[in-house]
Amino acid sequence: MPVTVVRFNLVAPGASPAELDARYRAALEMAAYADDRGVGTVQTEEHHGAENNWLPCPFAFAGAVFGATRRVAVTVSAIIGPLHDPLRLAEEIAVLDLLSGGRLVTVAGIGYRPEEYAHFGVDFTRRGKLQDEVLQTLLRAWTGEPFPYRGRTVRVTPRPGTAPHPLLLVGGSSRAAARRAARLGLPFFPSAHLPELEAYYKERLVEYGTEGWVMMPAAETPLLHVAEDPDRAWARYGRHFLHEARTYASWQSGAVRSAVRSAATSVAELRAEGVYRILTPEQCAGLGLGSYVLHPLAGGMPVEEGWRSLQLFCERVLPGLQG
Repeated sequence: MPVTVVRFNLVAPGASPAELDARYRAALEMAAYADDRGVGTVQTEEHHGAENNWLPCPFAFAGAVFGATRRVAVTVSAIIGPLHDPLRLAEEIAVLDLLSGGRLVTVAGIGYRPEEYAHFGVDFTRRGKLQDEVLQTLLRAWTGEPFPYRGRTVRVTPRPGTAPHPLLLVGGSSRAAARRAARLGLPFFPSAHLPELEAYYKERLVEYGTEGWVMMPAAETPLLHVAEDPDRAWARYGRHFLHEARTYASWQSGAVRSAVRSAATSVAELRAEGVYRILTPEQCAGLGLGSYVLHPLAGGMPVEEGWRSLQLFCERVLPGLQG
């Protein structure tokens, strides 16, 4: 069965607190609905200081999703590791692991926006070293044993329920990220379909004498929206996809590679490009993808339209994929 994902980043340009409250509540209700129908994963992410209200606190959102669901995994893809206090992060993930029964998946990247580092007063030029400290601290902390940390001995409780530790992957699109994952014996999550980087990671596993695996995005990983009339939906709602695509593209340098990066500057270009797709249920079911990523609230999408897309997917696409 293909992997099925519902993605939420809660982008809502210009939204009032009351409107944000409604969107957050809708996202939790959507997660519960998707869980009941057999969707496998809710995906969320972390960005800071965005004027369009991009979600900055993925673990708080993950905890709320766990409280509203029974089976669905929550993948945080990705946290910006160097912006977190390592000990507090270890505690937070451990508690979420216990609350969820092991349903949390954390992908740790280093980010690519100097503005986010400035937001927290963290040195952007030290992000690689800081990421090493974060990952090493997590792995030590989750053993429950005392360990040396910044000149003192510390012990983190509670221990997570998942053995040997909660699922933690290293994300990125650089050789440095692949080396970091291999050195620590952690799975590697490339940010795009990068077979050459997968090969490099596996070479480094041999070099370091560690074990690991790769969670590689497919060569084709479109963000999906389901509608009875795609032409009408593009005309009415395409601007929401374009807003998100342009925001995301404005943050990334040429060195950053992403499975969902868009170069479009208009709705027409975005539609032709294929990174975002609005499809009928029949078209969606016939894609033959290894993973289906539904994005019901993309770019400030009206909640009622997000519900229509999710319900069409769960009622008319998902049964065929499950079969």
